[in-house]
Amino acid sequence: MDQRSYNQFCATARTLDVIGERWTLLLVRELLTGPKRFGDLQKSLRGLGTGLLSARLKHLEREGLARRVTLPPPARTPAYELTEAGRELEPAVLALARWGMKWAMGERHEEESFHPGWAVLGLRACFVPEAAAGLRAVYEFRVGDELFHVDVDDGRIDTLHGPAQRPDVVIETGESVLAGIAARRITFAEALADGTARACGDPDLLHALSDLFVWPPAGDRTPANS
Repeated sequence: MDQRSYNQFCATARTLDVIGERWTLLLVRELLTGPKRFGDLQKSLRGLGTGLLSARLKHLEREGLARRVTLPPPARTPAYELTEAGRELEPAVLALARWGMKWAMGERHEEESFHPGWAVLGLRACFVPEAAAGLRAVYEFRVGDELFHVDVDDGRIDTLHGPAQRPDVVIETGESVLAGIAARRITFAEALADGTARACGDPDLLHALSDLFVWPPAGDRTPANS
């Protein structure tokens, strides 16, 4: 597959030559949360055909952003992970996510897919390090069939797929509720109050969630003279 180029000797243009093709940056988004098998990527990126997924992964390998690995036991299956160069795209991806939270989210369209696992990176994007100063906590989220957890350690955060070993707080809810929170139709506190979300564990750490993860206020892109 021919790779288009802007043909500009400019760092921004060169970067877009590498990651600007459709689906490429979303593949990076998926791999930022850990190695993924080909089938895992297909599941998360509905609408991306097998052939194009293969082509995009080969492109990331050629460009030195991803490599093939074998997952450790008990899986022992082939997968893809980011290289150092690929991992260094994380600040840019999180910045795009924060911009989108403010300026692009709004209501979910009927044709749009939603994957609870995307919250693993979304939580990093809306994390407030200052609110976590001196705090040590592990939160486990169970959303439908998805499990992921957040490890907060004195202003730092690690978000990972899978269960936590010793969670301080466990939160359970459904995919539609999480999508509603992302669309600002309901808050997490409201979901707890009406029973569509449940939580157990340390009450003080549960209360701290609203300060640790803050969505930016919604912006309006409508031109002033419209």
